[in-house]
Amino acid sequence: MSSTRGEKLFYALNYVVLFLIGMSCLLPLVHILAMSLSDKHALHSGSVSFWPVNLDFSGYQALFKETPILRSFGNSMIITMIGTALNIGFTVLAAYPLSKRYFIGRRVYSFAIIFTMIFSVGLIPNYLLLKSLGLLNGYGALWLPGLVSVWNLMVLRSFFEALPEELEEASRIDGCSEWRLIVQIVMPLSLPVLAALSLFYGVAHWNAFMSVLIYINDAKKLNLTVLVQQLIQNQSLMQEMANTQPEMAMKLTSEGMKAAGVIVMTLPMLIVYPFIQKYFVKGVMIGAVKG
Repeated sequence: MSSTRGEKLFYALNYVVLFLIGMSCLLPLVHILAMSLSDKHALHSGSVSFWPVNLDFSGYQALFKETPILRSFGNSMIITMIGTALNIGFTVLAAYPLSKRYFIGRRVYSFAIIFTMIFSVGLIPNYLLLKSLGLLNGYGALWLPGLVSVWNLMVLRSFFEALPEELEEASRIDGCSEWRLIVQIVMPLSLPVLAALSLFYGVAHWNAFMSVLIYINDAKKLNLTVLVQQLIQNQSLMQEMANTQPEMAMKLTSEGMKAAGVIVMTLPMLIVYPFIQKYFVKGVMIGAVKG
Protein backbone atom coordinates (compact mmCIF):
# COMPACT_ATOMS: atom_id res chain seq x y z
CA MET A 1 0.00 0.00 0.00
CA SER A 2 1.53 3.28 -1.15
CA SER A 3 1.78 6.25 1.19
CA THR A 4 -0.29 9.34 0.64
CA ARG A 5 1.23 12.73 -0.06
CA GLY A 6 0.57 13.87 3.49
CA GLU A 7 2.25 10.75 4.94
CA LYS A 8 5.31 11.25 2.73
CA LEU A 9 5.56 14.88 3.89
CA PHE A 10 5.19 13.77 7.52
CA TYR A 11 7.96 11.15 7.15
CA ALA A 12 10.24 13.68 5.45
CA LEU A 13 9.75 16.19 8.27
CA ASN A 14 10.46 13.44 10.81
CA TYR A 15 13.72 12.56 9.08
CA VAL A 16 14.80 16.20 8.95
CA VAL A 17 14.00 16.83 12.63
CA LEU A 18 15.70 13.62 13.76
CA PHE A 19 18.74 14.43 11.62
CA LEU A 20 19.03 17.89 13.17
CA ILE A 21 18.69 16.46 16.68
CA GLY A 22 21.32 13.83 15.94
CA MET A 23 23.73 16.42 14.56
CA SER A 24 23.21 18.67 17.59
CA CYS A 25 24.35 15.76 19.77
CA LEU A 26 27.18 14.57 17.54
CA LEU A 27 28.84 17.78 16.36
CA PRO A 28 30.00 18.98 19.83
CA LEU A 29 31.74 15.64 20.36
CA VAL A 30 33.33 15.84 16.89
CA HIS A 31 34.54 19.35 17.70
CA ILE A 32 36.13 18.19 20.97
CA LEU A 33 37.81 15.31 19.10
CA ALA A 34 39.18 17.72 16.49
CA MET A 35 40.54 19.98 19.24
CA SER A 36 42.28 17.07 20.94
CA LEU A 37 44.08 16.21 17.68
CA SER A 38 45.05 19.74 16.59
CA ASP A 39 48.33 21.51 17.29
CA LYS A 40 48.96 24.50 19.54
CA HIS A 41 48.88 27.18 16.84
CA ALA A 42 45.56 25.98 15.42
CA LEU A 43 43.95 26.00 18.87
CA HIS A 44 45.26 29.48 19.67
CA SER A 45 44.07 30.88 16.34
CA GLY A 46 40.61 29.34 16.78
CA SER A 47 40.70 27.69 13.35
CA VAL A 48 39.58 24.26 14.57
CA SER A 49 36.00 23.36 13.74
CA PHE A 50 35.07 19.75 12.99
CA TRP A 51 38.34 18.52 11.49
CA PRO A 52 41.83 18.39 13.08
CA VAL A 53 44.24 21.09 11.92
CA ASN A 54 47.91 20.04 11.75
CA LEU A 55 47.43 16.62 13.34
CA ASP A 56 49.12 16.44 16.74
CA PHE A 57 48.91 13.84 19.54
CA SER A 58 50.70 15.90 22.19
CA GLY A 59 47.57 16.21 24.29
CA TYR A 60 47.18 12.44 24.57
CA GLN A 61 50.90 11.93 25.19
CA ALA A 62 50.89 14.41 28.05
CA LEU A 63 47.67 13.00 29.43
CA PHE A 64 49.02 9.46 29.68
CA LYS A 65 52.54 10.40 30.77
CA GLU A 66 51.96 13.27 33.20
CA THR A 67 48.64 12.36 34.84
CA PRO A 68 47.40 9.22 36.67
CA ILE A 69 44.77 8.67 34.02
CA LEU A 70 45.34 4.91 33.75
CA ARG A 71 44.79 4.48 37.48
CA SER A 72 41.69 6.66 37.37
CA PHE A 73 40.45 4.71 34.35
CA GLY A 74 40.87 1.46 36.28
CA ASN A 75 39.00 2.95 39.24
CA SER A 76 36.15 3.96 36.95
CA MET A 77 36.03 0.45 35.50
CA ILE A 78 35.85 -1.09 38.99
CA ILE A 79 33.14 1.33 40.10
CA THR A 80 31.10 0.81 36.95
CA MET A 81 31.35 -2.96 36.50
CA ILE A 82 30.87 -4.01 40.12
CA GLY A 83 28.30 -1.30 40.76
CA THR A 84 26.24 -2.23 37.69
CA ALA A 85 26.34 -5.93 38.59
CA LEU A 86 25.12 -5.15 42.11
CA ASN A 87 22.41 -2.84 40.77
CA ILE A 88 21.05 -5.39 38.32
CA GLY A 89 21.20 -8.24 40.83
CA PHE A 90 19.32 -6.43 43.58
CA THR A 91 16.86 -4.84 41.15
CA VAL A 92 15.93 -8.28 39.83
CA LEU A 93 15.63 -9.69 43.36
CA ALA A 94 13.32 -6.83 44.33
CA ALA A 95 11.25 -6.64 41.14
CA TYR A 96 10.54 -10.36 40.76
CA PRO A 97 8.61 -10.94 44.01
CA LEU A 98 6.78 -7.62 43.63
CA SER A 99 5.54 -8.77 40.23
CA LYS A 100 3.74 -11.79 41.74
CA ARG A 101 0.14 -11.33 42.85
CA TYR A 102 0.46 -14.03 45.48
CA PHE A 103 3.33 -12.24 47.24
CA ILE A 104 2.11 -11.34 50.73
CA GLY A 105 2.49 -7.63 51.52
CA ARG A 106 3.07 -6.71 47.90
CA ARG A 107 1.19 -3.40 48.12
CA VAL A 108 2.84 -2.41 51.39
CA TYR A 109 6.33 -3.00 50.05
CA SER A 110 5.52 -1.25 46.77
CA PHE A 111 4.18 1.79 48.64
CA ALA A 112 7.26 1.91 50.88
CA ILE A 113 9.58 1.75 47.87
CA ILE A 114 7.71 4.39 45.87
CA PHE A 115 7.63 6.62 48.98
CA THR A 116 11.43 6.76 48.92
CA MET A 117 11.26 7.93 45.32
CA ILE A 118 9.26 11.00 46.36
CA PHE A 119 10.85 11.77 49.74
CA SER A 120 14.59 11.25 50.21
CA VAL A 121 16.60 11.58 53.41
CA GLY A 122 18.99 14.20 52.07
CA LEU A 123 22.75 14.46 51.84
CA ILE A 124 23.69 14.97 55.51
CA PRO A 125 21.73 11.99 56.97
CA ASN A 126 23.04 9.85 54.14
CA TYR A 127 26.63 10.93 54.89
CA LEU A 128 26.20 10.24 58.62
CA LEU A 129 24.76 6.81 57.87
CA LEU A 130 27.66 5.83 55.61
CA LYS A 131 30.12 7.17 58.19
CA SER A 132 28.53 5.06 60.94
CA LEU A 133 28.74 2.02 58.67
CA GLY A 134 32.44 2.66 58.03
CA LEU A 135 31.99 2.99 54.28
CA LEU A 136 33.55 6.41 53.77
CA ASN A 137 36.61 6.59 51.53
CA GLY A 138 35.54 3.31 49.93
CA TYR A 139 33.55 2.37 46.87
CA GLY A 140 30.82 0.90 49.04
CA ALA A 141 29.74 4.49 49.73
CA LEU A 142 29.12 4.87 45.99
CA TRP A 143 27.27 1.59 45.53
CA LEU A 144 25.05 1.35 48.61
CA PRO A 145 22.97 4.58 48.44
CA GLY A 146 21.87 3.93 44.85
CA LEU A 147 21.82 0.15 45.02
CA VAL A 148 18.32 0.02 43.54
CA SER A 149 16.77 2.76 41.44
CA VAL A 150 13.05 2.93 42.16
CA TRP A 151 12.24 3.93 38.60
CA ASN A 152 14.22 1.03 37.15
CA LEU A 153 12.61 -1.27 39.70
CA MET A 154 9.13 -0.25 38.56
CA VAL A 155 10.08 -0.73 34.91
CA LEU A 156 11.45 -4.22 35.57
CA ARG A 157 8.47 -5.17 37.72
CA SER A 158 6.08 -4.17 34.94
CA PHE A 159 8.11 -6.25 32.51
CA PHE A 160 7.98 -9.31 34.78
CA GLU A 161 4.22 -8.88 35.17
CA ALA A 162 3.82 -9.04 31.39
CA LEU A 163 5.53 -12.44 31.14
CA PRO A 164 3.01 -15.25 30.55
CA GLU A 165 2.08 -17.19 33.67
CA GLU A 166 2.14 -20.37 31.58
CA LEU A 167 5.94 -20.24 31.59
CA GLU A 168 6.06 -20.33 35.38
CA GLU A 169 3.40 -23.04 35.61
CA ALA A 170 5.17 -25.26 33.06
CA SER A 171 8.48 -24.78 34.86
CA ARG A 172 7.01 -25.76 38.22
CA ILE A 173 5.43 -28.86 36.72
CA ASP A 174 8.90 -29.86 35.51
CA GLY A 175 10.21 -29.44 39.06
CA CYS A 176 11.96 -26.08 38.55
CA SER A 177 12.90 -24.26 41.76
CA GLU A 178 12.39 -20.54 42.30
CA TRP A 179 16.04 -19.66 41.80
CA ARG A 180 16.34 -21.80 38.70
CA LEU A 181 13.19 -20.21 37.31
CA ILE A 182 14.70 -16.75 37.70
CA VAL A 183 18.16 -17.60 36.34
CA GLN A 184 17.31 -19.96 33.47
CA ILE A 185 13.92 -18.72 32.29
CA VAL A 186 13.02 -15.23 33.48
CA MET A 187 16.40 -13.51 33.02
CA PRO A 188 17.12 -14.87 29.50
CA LEU A 189 13.70 -13.62 28.40
CA SER A 190 14.45 -10.27 30.02
CA LEU A 191 17.72 -9.54 28.21
CA PRO A 192 16.42 -6.44 26.37
CA VAL A 193 15.16 -4.68 29.48
CA LEU A 194 18.15 -5.84 31.55
CA ALA A 195 20.50 -4.48 28.87
CA ALA A 196 18.73 -1.13 28.92
CA LEU A 197 18.83 -0.93 32.72
CA SER A 198 22.49 -1.99 32.72
CA LEU A 199 23.24 0.88 30.37
CA PHE A 200 21.42 3.35 32.63
CA TYR A 201 23.18 2.09 35.74
CA GLY A 202 26.55 1.87 33.99
CA VAL A 203 26.45 5.41 32.61
CA ALA A 204 25.46 6.75 36.04
CA HIS A 205 28.42 4.97 37.69
CA TRP A 206 30.85 5.97 34.94
CA ASN A 207 29.85 9.64 35.22
CA ALA A 208 29.77 9.66 39.04
CA PHE A 209 31.16 12.98 40.20
CA MET A 210 29.56 14.59 43.27
CA SER A 211 29.34 11.33 45.20
CA VAL A 212 33.05 10.66 44.58
CA LEU A 213 33.98 14.15 45.74
CA ILE A 214 31.89 13.78 48.90
CA TYR A 215 32.69 10.22 49.98
CA ILE A 216 36.19 9.53 48.57
CA ASN A 217 39.17 11.30 50.16
CA ASP A 218 42.04 9.17 48.86
CA ALA A 219 43.43 10.62 45.61
CA LYS A 220 44.41 7.12 44.46
CA LYS A 221 40.74 6.06 44.48
CA LEU A 222 39.37 8.94 42.40
CA ASN A 223 37.66 8.03 39.14
CA LEU A 224 38.19 9.38 35.64
CA THR A 225 35.39 11.96 35.82
CA VAL A 226 36.94 13.73 38.81
CA LEU A 227 40.40 13.61 37.20
CA VAL A 228 39.14 15.28 34.02
CA GLN A 229 37.33 17.91 36.08
CA GLN A 230 40.56 18.64 37.94
CA LEU A 231 42.40 18.99 34.62
CA ILE A 232 39.81 21.47 33.41
CA GLN A 233 39.96 23.65 36.53
CA ASN A 234 43.60 23.24 37.57
CA GLN A 235 46.33 24.99 35.59
CA SER A 236 49.23 23.83 37.78
CA LEU A 237 49.89 20.79 35.58
CA MET A 238 50.88 23.00 32.65
CA GLN A 239 53.23 24.96 34.88
CA GLU A 240 54.87 21.77 36.16
CA MET A 241 55.33 20.50 32.60
CA ALA A 242 56.87 23.83 31.61
CA ASN A 243 59.49 23.33 34.33
CA THR A 244 60.15 19.60 33.87
CA GLN A 245 59.48 19.02 30.16
CA PRO A 246 59.72 22.34 28.32
CA GLU A 247 59.79 20.71 24.87
CA MET A 248 56.44 19.01 25.37
CA ALA A 249 54.98 22.07 27.08
CA MET A 250 55.86 24.21 24.05
CA LYS A 251 53.76 21.96 21.80
CA LEU A 252 50.86 21.60 24.21
CA THR A 253 47.94 23.77 25.29
CA SER A 254 45.64 23.27 28.24
CA GLU A 255 42.65 23.22 25.85
CA GLY A 256 44.13 20.35 23.88
CA MET A 257 44.82 18.26 26.97
CA LYS A 258 41.37 18.99 28.38
CA ALA A 259 39.78 17.91 25.10
CA ALA A 260 41.87 14.72 25.14
CA GLY A 261 40.68 13.98 28.67
CA VAL A 262 37.04 14.42 27.65
CA ILE A 263 37.49 12.05 24.71
CA VAL A 264 39.16 9.39 26.87
CA MET A 265 36.33 9.68 29.39
CA THR A 266 33.60 9.44 26.71
CA LEU A 267 35.12 6.76 24.48
CA PRO A 268 34.32 3.64 26.59
CA MET A 269 30.59 4.40 26.65
CA LEU A 270 30.62 5.02 22.89
CA ILE A 271 32.28 1.64 22.36
CA VAL A 272 29.94 -0.30 24.66
CA TYR A 273 26.66 1.21 23.46
CA PRO A 274 26.52 -0.39 19.95
CA PHE A 275 26.86 -3.87 21.49
CA ILE A 276 23.96 -3.23 23.89
CA GLN A 277 21.74 -1.45 21.39
CA LYS A 278 20.80 -4.67 19.58
CA TYR A 279 18.89 -5.87 22.65
CA PHE A 280 16.64 -2.81 22.56
CA VAL A 281 14.97 -3.89 19.32
CA LYS A 282 15.07 -7.63 19.76
CA GLY A 283 11.71 -9.35 20.37
CA VAL A 284 11.40 -10.59 23.93
CA MET A 285 8.80 -13.32 23.64
CA ILE A 286 9.35 -14.52 20.07
CA GLY A 287 8.84 -18.25 20.07
CA ALA A 288 8.44 -18.46 23.85
CA VAL A 289 4.70 -19.23 23.84
CA LYS A 290 2.77 -20.72 20.98
CA GLY A 291 -0.87 -21.55 20.59
